[in-house]
Amino acid sequence: MRKAKPKKRIILPDPKYNDVLVTKFVNNLMLEGKKNLAYSIFYEAMEIVGKRTNEDSLEVWKKALANVTPAVEVRSRRIGGATFQIPTEIRPNRKMSIGMKNLINFSRRRHEKSMGQKLAGEILAAYKEEGAAFKRKEDIHRMAEANKAFSHFRI
Repeated sequence: MRKAKPKKRIILPDPKYNDVLVTKFVNNLMLEGKKNLAYSIFYEAMEIVGKRTNEDSLEVWKKALANVTPAVEVRSRRIGGATFQIPTEIRPNRKMSIGMKNLINFSRRRHEKSMGQKLAGEILAAYKEEGAAFKRKEDIHRMAEANKAFSHFRI
């Protein structure tokens, strides 16, 4: 590698829960730099989750995020004219990033009225180990399991 690695940016904790993970999630949720709107969507979703479960909404969200976070993924590698899907472990930062993005993308595709309701619905589904984001994680793991025979071709 020729260039020096860029410095890690310091992410400040969010104002309500005082948690850095929430800020990272809101940064992924944000569109066109509208961070206040992203925060209001997230907090609305947390309120809905709290009402529906009668539990601590932040703990429910963290459990849901853990449920949709994959541990392995498959990467394509070309070996002698054939392309193999090689299962590889994911480093922790990428794991969380993939989990967050899956949760957000699949909540955007839901059919509720507001984005807060969509996000709350997907969080609750992920908490119960169902829903589209959880299914995506299961598919990734299943693909890695199916291609376990090629794991000796490490990337």
